[in-house]
Amino acid sequence: MTKTHGYASFDAKTDLRPHTFDRREPGPNDVQIDILFAGICHSDLHTVRGEWGPQIYPLVPGHEIVGKVARVGAAVKNHKVGDTVGVGCLVGSCGECLQCKRGEENYCEKGPTFTYGSKDRDGTQTQGGYSQQVVVNAGFVVSVPASIPLQNAAPLLCAGITTFSPLKRWKVGKGHKMAVIGLGGLGHMGVKLGAALGADVTLVSTSAKKQADAERLGARAFLLSTDSRQIAKAANSFDFILDTVSAPHDINGMLGTLRTDGTMVLVGAPPEPTPINAFSLLAKRKTLAGSMIGGILETQECLNFCAEHNLAADIELIQAGQINEAYQRMLKGDVKYRFVIDAKSFSA
Repeated sequence: MTKTHGYASFDAKTDLRPHTFDRREPGPNDVQIDILFAGICHSDLHTVRGEWGPQIYPLVPGHEIVGKVARVGAAVKNHKVGDTVGVGCLVGSCGECLQCKRGEENYCEKGPTFTYGSKDRDGTQTQGGYSQQVVVNAGFVVSVPASIPLQNAAPLLCAGITTFSPLKRWKVGKGHKMAVIGLGGLGHMGVKLGAALGADVTLVSTSAKKQADAERLGARAFLLSTDSRQIAKAANSFDFILDTVSAPHDINGMLGTLRTDGTMVLVGAPPEPTPINAFSLLAKRKTLAGSMIGGILETQECLNFCAEHNLAADIELIQAGQINEAYQRMLKGDVKYRFVIDAKSFSA
């Protein structure tokens, strides 16, 4: 076992604080990674507060991890010491079900092993990237292209793939009129990726202040969701809507902006159930769908696509001691658009 330092939540109500814990020794199929940067995802906050279900504490969050390979197991062929690599939301799956065989480990029929808060193969609880090191099965480690700045690459392991996967699944591209709801960590990547794929992107927000940034990121138009006249004028406008919002909001109103056979995909996860009016879907044969991260091959595809198109996340780099402040600012929407922790600041 190897001692490592990080930050953990010790209950659902108090601030995260420094924590020293053990990482397993790498097995034959494992990679040990010295973490350089770890992104802060809004789901980290939901999870440590028990808003998505009860947790076992202490809990080290973090599933947007970039670092350097420090050790490899004897059977590992695809990574070597010194490689720059990433780890996202998954560190394991059954490997045997239909979804795993399709390369969609995120939809493993037996349930994937998440990077933190899951039962690991040795029976212990997985602990995440707010730490100095992590040990992961090599099959769940991706390569980070050299052209992407490492601190800006970390959020691509969640915010990037979460928005990239549905765009690829629904074949969004040239000739499509697409809307992105919300301009946060997910939304800003949705705008960038949609524009890079050739779609005509509109950013939908409750704040008019987001318009200039939306256009800078690649949106061609802006829609203020609190203005009923703008929403009414946008009726039957979009082929595809990517809803990234994790707070309660009106889905039915936005469904009215879809064209016949249009699709809205939810990637945000509000803490409370959202009422849906059946007639919002029936009248024009619309589809309301969901999407959760992506498999490992698709995550690598996302990173390669971002490198090819010179894309990365907009971030604010922080030190470990600023994590709790970052959580509070994240709740207020005061971040453009992802906090990333400098892992050098995790110390004893």
